[in-house]
Formats: sequence, structure tokens, C-alpha cells
Amino acid sequence: MYKVFIDGAHGTTGLRINEYLAGRSDITILEIDPEKRKDTEARVNMIKKADVSILCLPDQASREIAAAAPADSVIIDTSTAHRTDPDWTYGMPELTSGQRDKIRSSTRIANPGCHASGFILLVRPLIDAGLLDKEALLTCFCVTGYSGGGKKMIADYENDGRDTVLDSPGQYALGQTHKHLPEMATMTGLTNAPCFSPVVADFYSGMVMTVPVHASMLKKGTGIDDVKKALHIRYDDEPLINVYDEAPESGKVYSNPMAGSNGMEIYVTGNEERILLIASYDNLGKGASGAAVQNLNIVLGTEETAGLV
Repeated sequence: MYKVFIDGAHGTTGLRINEYLAGRSDITILEIDPEKRKDTEARVNMIKKADVSILCLPDQASREIAAAAPADSVIIDTSTAHRTDPDWTYGMPELTSGQRDKIRSSTRIANPGCHASGFILLVRPLIDAGLLDKEALLTCFCVTGYSGGGKKMIADYENDGRDTVLDSPGQYALGQTHKHLPEMATMTGLTNAPCFSPVVADFYSGMVMTVPVHASMLKKGTGIDDVKKALHIRYDDEPLINVYDEAPESGKVYSNPMAGSNGMEIYVTGNEERILLIASYDNLGKGASGAAVQNLNIVLGTEETAGLV
């Protein structure tokens, strides 16, 4: 029986992880005394007892508890704090062919960000295949459910007397300083972070990341079929990612069909001049809690999709 401690178990991400693990017969979730949730010594003691600990905390709190924990304690951090830290392993098993082995042998694993997950998984294979230059100046936009904003945003959207502006989609991070941008550049290998436009809308969970690519940005003599091939080569053997060579039959990719799922659907659409790379997934699934459980399973050596939908 594996012992797992979730530090910050009552936040949005932590609660979803608890749901995924609750029915597992191979896992016991260690519970801390509610009065000691902010007691560093008590939390470190829980980390020492656990086979794996998952941090669902604000950035600074994650840095502090990770620094206080023993170096040989396995920690998966769901915050932004360590995603570009070279001493931490980026927790995206599909990133490269050897990433699973790095995760499996690491004691410090940084869970990916939700927006970043879609962008990286769309772009990295093209760079690795030599189809897209690392100096490419990319743009991207993502439509996401409001649960990604945490308890405060959820309360704002679900308040009976809420502001009517929340009835319509809202673009944010207008200063181009979104916290996921550093990992989006670092983990794809891009020299420049993309110009990123995130949009939050009135639905609980799910998201669609879109990266438009002009064919002129690709390696000379290549086109949309080469893009499709590169994505198929990278992901066709992955248990949680499906690649489609055309848009859905409806001609639309909505933002919430993957809500409640831990997988990702990738679509390559457009034409030989303008290509759209589209990733549909759940911001709380493959974009957060589900990704943490996937990493947990890899570390424990269990079935990678155990407990996931």
C-alpha cells in the first residue's frame, strides 16, 4: 500500500486529486490534523511518512515546504514555482522519449501548467522534427473554463448576484506576462515566448489551445501533411493523447467536451497556407490534477492511467 500526502488538499486541484485517488485500493491518503495545515514541521513530518507528496499550494508556499523537506522525499509540485528550475524534472511524460524515465527516477517533479500543456504538446514535436525553427515567433490563444482560476474565481462565477460581464468571455493577461509563458518557451525550446491570449468563459472546466502556423514558417518544402506526421509519430503510442488529421465532423472544436477527462485530443486543420494546431483537454484533468496523478503513477510504477478517466 502506497502512502500519499496532498499538501493543500482542500483547494481546487487538491480536491480533484483526492477524487482520483479515493477509489484506489493501492493507495492510502495521509491526512494531516486540520489545525496543523500551515504548520511547517507537521507538514514535513507527513512528507517524510509518505511515498509521494503532492503540493497544491501557492508558489511561495511550495518553495518553502519543498526546501524544508528531505532531499530524498518524492514531491510533485502543481504550482508554477519549479517548472523551469533545472533541479526539478518537468512532469510531462510525453515531452520526449526519455521523459518518463526522468520522472520515474526523480524526487522533485514539477507538474505542467494547464495552458502550457496544450501549447508544448502541439509545438515541441515540430521543433524536434526540424519542421519549425526555434526562433519562430508564434502566437496562441486558449479558451478555458473558470475553474482554472481557483476558489475565488469559481465563487465569482457561481454567485447568484454576479457581475453580468461574466456572462461573456473575458480575455486576460493583457500585459503578456502570463505565468505559464516561461515554461512554454523553455519546454518547447523556443527562443522567444509566444504572444499569448488566454480567454476565460462561463463554463466550469475544459479548454482549447490553438496555435496558428503560417506554412511559410515551416522548413522549406514541408507542409501540413508533414506536421500531421510529426504529431502522429510522437503521440500515436501515448495512452492519453489522440491525434486527428481533420476537424470534427461538426466543423467546430468546443472547449468543454473533454471536461472530466484526463486525455487530450489534438486536431491539425487549415490548409497548405495556414495551419491550425488545436488541443482540447480539461484544465483540471490533463492540465492539472490528472497530470499529477499520471506522474504519481509513473513514480510508483503502477499502470500510468490508473484512477484516471
